[in-house]
Amino acid sequence: MMMQRTIQSFTIKNPKEFKQKILFWMQQFETSILLDSNKYEQKYSSFDFCAAADDFTSIKTDYHNAFQKLQEYQTFTKDYIFGYISYDVKNDIERLNSSNFDGLDFADLYFFQPKRIIFVLGNTVEFHYLGMIDDEIESDFKEINKFNLPKSNLLESEIKIKLRIHKEEYHKKVNTLLEHIKRGDIYEANFCQEFYAENATINPAEVYQHLNKISEPPFATFLKVEHQYLLSASPERYIRKEEDRIISQPIKGTAKRLISKIDDDKIASDLQRDEKERAENVMIVDLVRNDLSKIAKKGSVKVEELCKVYSFKQVHQLISTVVCEVDQSRSAVAVLQETFPMGSMTGAPKISAMKIIENLEENKRGLYSGTVGYFTPKGDFDFNVIIRSILYNKEKKYVSYSVGSAITTKSTPEKEYEECLLKAKAMKSVLLSCN
Repeated sequence: MMMQRTIQSFTIKNPKEFKQKILFWMQQFETSILLDSNKYEQKYSSFDFCAAADDFTSIKTDYHNAFQKLQEYQTFTKDYIFGYISYDVKNDIERLNSSNFDGLDFADLYFFQPKRIIFVLGNTVEFHYLGMIDDEIESDFKEINKFNLPKSNLLESEIKIKLRIHKEEYHKKVNTLLEHIKRGDIYEANFCQEFYAENATINPAEVYQHLNKISEPPFATFLKVEHQYLLSASPERYIRKEEDRIISQPIKGTAKRLISKIDDDKIASDLQRDEKERAENVMIVDLVRNDLSKIAKKGSVKVEELCKVYSFKQVHQLISTVVCEVDQSRSAVAVLQETFPMGSMTGAPKISAMKIIENLEENKRGLYSGTVGYFTPKGDFDFNVIIRSILYNKEKKYVSYSVGSAITTKSTPEKEYEECLLKAKAMKSVLLSCN
């Protein structure tokens, strides 16, 4: 049953500063989320920035019947709900398991219905508060405006980053994957490795702010659920629903940014023509098309963009856009269930790839390579891919970031390892910046 929300709008002079103040203001709540597009020019967007906090209702569960429980919760609330689906909810869809080491201990699935939601679009800020009177909205607006931003203090203790898989072992594991590819077991696999720190104490809001500043991706996310945090600089959309239209934008293909504009333009152009990188992308596009065909109206699956270069502060990426139409009778959660987990983080064929990488990876992925986002009251949604992210368990003092790359027949262990280090650069630099 949907409860009425009070909506009130204000004009702000400095959206950038206002967003920073919201980030620190909402730390008073046990549950909060912030989604920032950083005004990145992209197809299909609804707002510049959204913050939600102070849970009215919530659902937290392991993977068993996770999608059924989410369906019941989303149907019951008929409201905005925000949250995540961890990678290991794959075990709810297929006969799979996740028994690797887990230092973070996030629940497999979590969503909440917030009392407070704040949208920013240009110089307009819009408050959507659940069952609250206008005076409380005005009071919060004034409080946020007057909020004094803290002085920078990223780390409260020295951080020593360790590798879960060392270089030589990583090479052996990639060669094992290449053997699987030669045998025809799979033809692509996304293989990931973890970097972590123990006995670490960080300031999550400050770390997120710094990570977002040096990355400015279209799907930046700060998520706090009690003592657990996601600090994400994700450039990738998993899937979006707009009425009967579904949009998926897988990323495969990476090149570093260069200082010289001439050199930078050349490496971007080289990326677009690179046979190996394009092959990686096309394989995943085929997988996404297959996933969408399960829920799409006949003949509606189309590739709007194939292997288009998008440039971010740290890297150039090849991104494709695949769309389809679905029957309005199909539930929003069913669309997620039929396409999860996203092909860009698994490989192809999907089930075989997931089984093989589970045996070769040394840690449980958990929230990493899962998805975070929101549902609207109308049942539309938008979800990212949780990559380029720092995960933190404050109680366990455990900090983690993982990176991966697509292994294909043209892969070499050395180049795949270099690609992982490139993707890890932003997270590493943030965590080591105050050591």
